[in-house]
Amino acid sequence: MNKKILVTGGAGFIAGALIKRLLNEENNIIHNIDKISYKNGLDRIHEFNKNHRHIHYAIDLKNKELLIDLFEEINPDAIFHLAAESHVDVSLSNPEQFIQSNIVGTFNLLEATRIYMKKLTSVKRESFKFIHISTDEVFGSLGSIGKFNENSNYNPRSPYSASKAASDHLVDAWFHSYSIPTIITNCSNNYGPYQFIDKLIPLAITNGIKNLPIPLYGNGLNIRDWLFVEDHIDALILVFKKGRIGEKYCIGGYGERTNNAVLEKICENLDIFIPKNYPHKQLIKNVKDRAGHDNRYAIDSDKISKELNWLPKISFEKGIEITVNWYLENSYWWNNLK
Repeated sequence: MNKKILVTGGAGFIAGALIKRLLNEENNIIHNIDKISYKNGLDRIHEFNKNHRHIHYAIDLKNKELLIDLFEEINPDAIFHLAAESHVDVSLSNPEQFIQSNIVGTFNLLEATRIYMKKLTSVKRESFKFIHISTDEVFGSLGSIGKFNENSNYNPRSPYSASKAASDHLVDAWFHSYSIPTIITNCSNNYGPYQFIDKLIPLAITNGIKNLPIPLYGNGLNIRDWLFVEDHIDALILVFKKGRIGEKYCIGGYGERTNNAVLEKICENLDIFIPKNYPHKQLIKNVKDRAGHDNRYAIDSDKISKELNWLPKISFEKGIEITVNWYLENSYWWNNLK
């Protein structure tokens, strides 16, 4: 593609996987905005900086003037907006940082884009894209049947999902009001290598490795649709290359599992890779359920499948095996955080 691509949140889990792919498989120059809120996010930045086509900017999206100046400097061809506060539990105890990062940060990025696009030639304006990566949590909770799709009503239940819902609405409004060429994607729960250890799957894996209790909220029957991160990256690149401006695409993994089933599958893999004199599932401990815990998420990916010919390649069973093995082999990356 040989483009100058601006990625926000590039030290994070999903954006980091995207940058790695864009650097390895395409001749792109990546401009990575990340304020570095996680200590081990620096490890990814150092890894990417080995490639001369990656440039990191330690800028907070709350600083609109710096963003405007940066757009002028780098002259991007496209934007992938992934920077966000994303931990539901933290949003319950400290909602303000989610409002500032996810809502104000997105507003500032859109405004910097709007100002920048006024100066573009008609040719460059025609090819420019602003891709906003969001979550299925903006749609709320499902019952035992049905799936979310691009026409689902918004019904967020936590400060995190409410802030992401607001950012989706801002992006859509800037498309209609200012003709910013946006595309919105809403994905199901991602997992895979390099995910920070405050999330369900890496927390369970690393606690299991350390023989620590593996927490399970409530009765463990909450259901999530799990998507391996590399399958998500496949979808995002297809959306970038072939997605229609002004559209929304829901990206799911066809991997519905209860939280209990997820933890048991992790423990089965730990039993194989690091066998003990007891099954690892004995480490699973029920803890008090969190407030507003959504019952079930599931995504209908029919639109992106038909329009862009995307389907996930990695089964949940294979993805968990890959992920458990990665955390076993890369303890240097997460061990100091335990």
